[in-house]
Amino acid sequence: MPLEGIADLPLHKGHVPVWLLHIMERLASAIIELLINEYGPGGVVQRFSNPLWFQAFNNIIGMDWDSSGSTTVTTGVLKTITWRHPEWGLLVLGGKGANARRVPEELERAVEALNLPNSKAEELEKASRLTAKIDSALLQDGYTLYHHSLIVSSDGTWSIIQQGMNTEKKMARRYHWFETSNYYNEPHRAVSGWRENIVLNMVAGESRQARKTILDLSREKPGKLVSLIGEALRIVKGSRGIMEYLTPTKTGKIIKVPGERMILYKPLRIDQGLIERLRRLYEAQPGSMDELLLTPGIGPKTIRALVLVSDLIYNEPPSTQDPVNIPYDPFIYAYAIGGKDGVPYPVNKKEAEKVINILESIIQEARVGRREKIIALKNLYKMKQKYFISILHETNSPDNKG
Repeated sequence: MPLEGIADLPLHKGHVPVWLLHIMERLASAIIELLINEYGPGGVVQRFSNPLWFQAFNNIIGMDWDSSGSTTVTTGVLKTITWRHPEWGLLVLGGKGANARRVPEELERAVEALNLPNSKAEELEKASRLTAKIDSALLQDGYTLYHHSLIVSSDGTWSIIQQGMNTEKKMARRYHWFETSNYYNEPHRAVSGWRENIVLNMVAGESRQARKTILDLSREKPGKLVSLIGEALRIVKGSRGIMEYLTPTKTGKIIKVPGERMILYKPLRIDQGLIERLRRLYEAQPGSMDELLLTPGIGPKTIRALVLVSDLIYNEPPSTQDPVNIPYDPFIYAYAIGGKDGVPYPVNKKEAEKVINILESIIQEARVGRREKIIALKNLYKMKQKYFISILHETNSPDNKG
């Protein structure tokens, strides 16, 4: 299931009551241990790189099916139970706010607990830093990152889940990554959410030449870059507003798209801060996008400045397409025990306890070598699949007048 992607969710307030958090931890523990028995720690990590699988897991343990809190609460639950059971060979690091910045120090303990080589810690720290930079600077979609979790297994498999918020729209967007050596060419393969009209998408395939151009520009003297940025800004000065989107055609003419917000070049001023960051790039002479992004202080504004020059001066525009598709809805899993906010119904404590007891019983018997109940659970899953397929066929039948 190498499916990574993005998911959009409404911002929700409130907290999880202690009694429900206890249910979530027990239910999540039982499910994770069963999954590890079947697929190994690495297989579980891979599943969490799928935004839809993550959402279904969130739903089945009782969290709101459409809440931004599903990310922070579910990864928080996973972090608690995996560090409680390091023998599983699976650990969750980071989290919301300040916890996101603790990934490097937590990695030291995680590498020791999972018996991974020190070189793996360096690789994981780099992956953590790069994915955060990419989803904030190279993919500028109006969402500010505030959550970052790294999931790693004893075989070195890793995935990253991070989330940003758009306070104006009161929405959150979740970004999923699975272990990769290519961070810059279509790293988000599955996106579930609401499509934005225009974003700065420098990790799209069609942005390949623009990426090369901004890397070349980053090695230019700051004085020359400031002149080029000034020239590009003069090109857009005659438009009705800096917030309107502009892009050159192959003939060098400018096309205006009325009513679109110009996310790409939104208020960009040549101030001392920008000049200082351009100076840092010139001194660093980055030889790759990794080195460019990891240069201290380089963020969204610097990238927009470089892209502005790439687009309007060198006629190498970036992609402005939001990488969204709308796959299946995992809402059905919210019917397992209900949801925190009562959707589709309030969490049923008695039913949740029954489910947990059954799963814990299956786990206990599997530990002593009896796997009959696991086989029965698999057969139940197959029966469920056949049931849904039959319902689908009946619904689509030409004889169905309903």
